[in-house]
Amino acid sequence: MDASEYARRRDALMARMGDDAIAVIAGAGERPRNRDVDYPFRQDSDFRYLTGFIEPDAVAVIAPGRAEGAFILFSRERDPLRETWQGRTIGQDAAQSDYGADTAHPIDDLDALMPGLLADRRWLYCALGADADLDQRLIAWVSEARSRYGERAPRAHVAIEPLLHAERLIKSPAEIEQMRAAARISVAAHTRLMATVAPGQTEYQVEAELLYDFRRHNGEPAYPIIAGGGANACVLHYIANQDELRDGDLLLVDAGVEQAGYAADITRTLPVNGRFSAAQRAVYEVVLAAQQAALERVGPGESFDAPHQAATRVLVEGMVDLGLLDETVDAALESGEYRRYFMHRTGHFLGMDVHDVGGYKVEGEWRTLQPGMVVTVEPGLYIPPGSPVDTRWQGIGVRIEDDCVVTSDGHDNLTAAVPKTVEAIEAAMAHGD
Repeated sequence: MDASEYARRRDALMARMGDDAIAVIAGAGERPRNRDVDYPFRQDSDFRYLTGFIEPDAVAVIAPGRAEGAFILFSRERDPLRETWQGRTIGQDAAQSDYGADTAHPIDDLDALMPGLLADRRWLYCALGADADLDQRLIAWVSEARSRYGERAPRAHVAIEPLLHAERLIKSPAEIEQMRAAARISVAAHTRLMATVAPGQTEYQVEAELLYDFRRHNGEPAYPIIAGGGANACVLHYIANQDELRDGDLLLVDAGVEQAGYAADITRTLPVNGRFSAAQRAVYEVVLAAQQAALERVGPGESFDAPHQAATRVLVEGMVDLGLLDETVDAALESGEYRRYFMHRTGHFLGMDVHDVGGYKVEGEWRTLQPGMVVTVEPGLYIPPGSPVDTRWQGIGVRIEDDCVVTSDGHDNLTAAVPKTVEAIEAAMAHGD
């Protein structure tokens, strides 16, 4: 994104903080995988949101009203020897020219300079508890500032998350465009996958097909890919992806790309042999109707809970009709017995994180949806083997998930282009037959 987008975000945060505050936000560090190999690095989402900076070992300081500029960035110094092994480091000059830092310092100068930066600041905004080492350093910096400047040092640490996450919850036009890009990549991957699935393949081959599409667009999975065949589809977060796909089973695929820091999240459920059985179709149609009911309640002024309540009623009606429950619809809703087969919420916020920031309730009441929020809509039914129902239903797991931007007059379904009706899925899986 353009540097002005990050500057706008920092300005919004400073307006919430006030002129007598200072914020310290740390980026992520590298994590060892084994001996001298690290896990692939992913920048902390809050830090990237404010800076766009994607190197490890960096700290941003935001000081409203500072004469030399409000944005101070500490990061790795350029080192020719390290760059021989690991590639070019951004360094302090580029931190200013490319990332908009008003002042840039080597990360090794952090301890020496922070006490002075804290002078004349009443409140210190930070993420206490996220990094034990940083917590201790924050305490030391404040202690040193108090010994030097007395009452001119911060009087209290304040959690930065409520302020920052309030900004992240409402996506800007630039963010929505990036999420559209992630959705397009994910839509294409799911659609192409439908033309490749066949009995005898494995779940990990399904995962590989998706990884191919994600990586060729310079993306990576936004979360571990779920490719559950048969009864594995009844395990909500199944990621082993080891089993063979059997003729006559369903395949539940939950996967989305993270591209340039933003996630997509799509689920589709497919018949492995390309044709739904009568029982599979009956369950699938219930879930599809529940998703449609939920989608109709995604819009400004609706509560976050409204899509879930709409989907749940349709699902319970379907469970009663199929004989999965032997209560009336109202009795099942009251008793909660339906949770045996539908045990999760119908959606979550989506953004830089697949389960993005933002509390679902405000002061005990469900949050009201507003334009710029992005939510998933994902009802499901899961009937594992051994359930107390007719055997024709056992082993069927179905989930259908799309990503929606709340607009001024409703919503925009970013992932609607992935085939979703029974007829559309079967046509996409026809393999030219």
